[in-house]
Amino acid sequence: MFEGFELENVDVGEATLRVRHGGSGPPLVLLHGHPRTHTTWYDVAPRLADAFTVVCPDLPGYGQSSKLETTDDHSAHSKRAMANDIVALMKHLGHDRFAVAGHDRGSAVAYRLAFDHPEAVTKLAILDGIPIGEHLSRADAKFALAWWHWFFFGQLEKPAERVINADPDAWYGGDPAKMGAENHADFLRAIHDPETVHAMLEDYRAGLGPDRAADDADKAAGNKIACPVLVLWSSLDDLGELYGDPVAVWHEWAEDVRGFAIESGHHVAEEKPAELAAALREFLA
Repeated sequence: MFEGFELENVDVGEATLRVRHGGSGPPLVLLHGHPRTHTTWYDVAPRLADAFTVVCPDLPGYGQSSKLETTDDHSAHSKRAMANDIVALMKHLGHDRFAVAGHDRGSAVAYRLAFDHPEAVTKLAILDGIPIGEHLSRADAKFALAWWHWFFFGQLEKPAERVINADPDAWYGGDPAKMGAENHADFLRAIHDPETVHAMLEDYRAGLGPDRAADDADKAAGNKIACPVLVLWSSLDDLGELYGDPVAVWHEWAEDVRGFAIESGHHVAEEKPAELAAALREFLA
């Protein structure tokens, strides 16, 4: 995987991030979602490395990045905290300004980056996501039926860790033929680590608390993302079914928005890497 890329662990102060980076040109950060690691980009990053310096970290708490201290308010796992770590990572690598693309939970870190660090983010690509606060303000029975895991993961009295750690393979699935053998092996290592599972669930607990509060505060203040935004969603997943046109949703949160669906299931980087890379290349050019 990632031929020509460098793999290292970078201390960013609050966390140590495992990161793979390579290529040349303007910097681009790719942020994975739950329950993946940075290796989900194994077939996308090399397709962009001729035109961009591509940086693929494990999100804080995920994969082989360090585990964070659990706090009562879950703020250590908030998207704001994660975004700060990504800014520190990029500065360590010599980049004060960069484009960012995030998938699933990584998309929440990506848009929080754009809100909190507008001086750093040149362009933003959102893959299979809308703001957490928007999800929760629109939540209805249809959302609860499809995305019930958000609320299950958020429980503390009967924590989901017990269920997941009893049989991670049954809970998360994962097909090496579809994911790629090395990516699948990295994924398995992550989901079989109870500390990583706990950190991934803390991400969702932060979503129901400090992340929603941050989104609601931005919306109440009329804040919008200033940089250009590309919204991509998987047509075989349920984001479009839940919200119709996700681009219309994002117009409430950003000034310059465009987007379209890619015919794929949820893990688009693994299922349609060529199409995804082409869409990112055109947007970032």
